[in-house]
Amino acid sequence: MRLLNYKDRGFARTVADLNRQAEPSTEVRETVSGIITEVRAKGDAALLDYTVKFGGPRMTAAKIRVTAAEIKKARASLSPEVKKALAASIANVTAFAKKSLRKNWSMKNAQGALVGERFDPLPRVGLYIPGGTAPLVSSAIMTCGFAKAAGVPEIIAVTPAAANGTVAPALIAALDLCGATEIYRVGGAQAIAALAYGTKTIRPVTKIFGPGNAYVVEAKRQVFGRVGVDLLPGPSEVLVIADSKANPTWVASDLLAQSEHGKGSVVVLLSDSDKLIASVQSEVTRQWKLSSRPEHLATAMANAVLICVRDMAQAVEIANGFSAEHVALAVRKPEAVASKLNSAGAIFLGDISPVAAGDFLAGPSHELPTGGAGKAFAGLTAEQFQRRTSIVRYDASSLKKSLPIIETFCKIEGLDAHGRSVSLRLAKY
Repeated sequence: MRLLNYKDRGFARTVADLNRQAEPSTEVRETVSGIITEVRAKGDAALLDYTVKFGGPRMTAAKIRVTAAEIKKARASLSPEVKKALAASIANVTAFAKKSLRKNWSMKNAQGALVGERFDPLPRVGLYIPGGTAPLVSSAIMTCGFAKAAGVPEIIAVTPAAANGTVAPALIAALDLCGATEIYRVGGAQAIAALAYGTKTIRPVTKIFGPGNAYVVEAKRQVFGRVGVDLLPGPSEVLVIADSKANPTWVASDLLAQSEHGKGSVVVLLSDSDKLIASVQSEVTRQWKLSSRPEHLATAMANAVLICVRDMAQAVEIANGFSAEHVALAVRKPEAVASKLNSAGAIFLGDISPVAAGDFLAGPSHELPTGGAGKAFAGLTAEQFQRRTSIVRYDASSLKKSLPIIETFCKIEGLDAHGRSVSLRLAKY
């Protein structure tokens, strides 16, 4: 863990250097470009070749899709405890998603024309669900659940399979419970290319959602324009702001929890108490020994940054510049501090509110902006599964009132045909 203090020489520059620029390396860009080109040209053949190349199963195109029998078996294999947990998470996500859906509306403008907006679910979306070191069942719920709540009729999920071709039963069951209409056992940049351009087995989608590794995120970046994408989320991030009254045991547990996502995880603590920081360090060491995944904590915690700040105002200033995915406020008046934060992906109020509760159960999606993108982007919401259309309806009276204004614009811009398209309609009246 790296320790910084506001009294250090060059402190401001050191802190500014912590801010991430989420840009892919040349190697990642070029590798992904080649994969997309191959899948676009060769379809299933390239998809299957890259799956084997990157450690996945060797299979035929007929085996890419998870079958109805496999889905039925996966659901039957769930223990009552797992069924209950999935149902609770899905219920919260669905309720939250429905609250945030945009609704059709209309009004009359100053000239009397009817104007409004209509919101329709996207027709066909693709969801990327990471596999890797752990089956991210929660990611399935927090993407697929939002798609279903928005009324998307075709929800296509891709997820990497183990070398033997299996996908975790709980993940398959969660996707089915959340409304996935097609599930495919492929992952990586090649799966993103298949969703964007289509193959004989996987038809192309309208928009792609979900987190992934650097290659998956770069693939989403490169296919943007061909399809829509939600976010470009990178490694997990947590920034904790803690005052002297915070519980160091709880603070340390939040830092370690996000470190479980692996070596790219970003872990930051800001506190105005040297004593609290020292206690957190001790707690990290103690709790580390309790982990069943110490290797996943090692690199992330080695790169963790613990910063002693002058006061809470400086903590907020640093947090806004850093723009973390998760910001946990282990302070006495969390609402007051939260009101001054303007670039966090998600804010957890009070040290009794663990980030892990947001990861699995609370309701908002845990797919959030990383790498500083929170300055301009929000996390995944149900409305991102909707397509907006503006609606305009004139009658003779409102068009007559509008004509002089329209003709003025036509003169300014030299577009006389535009003006005639209005005046000709009014001639009969």
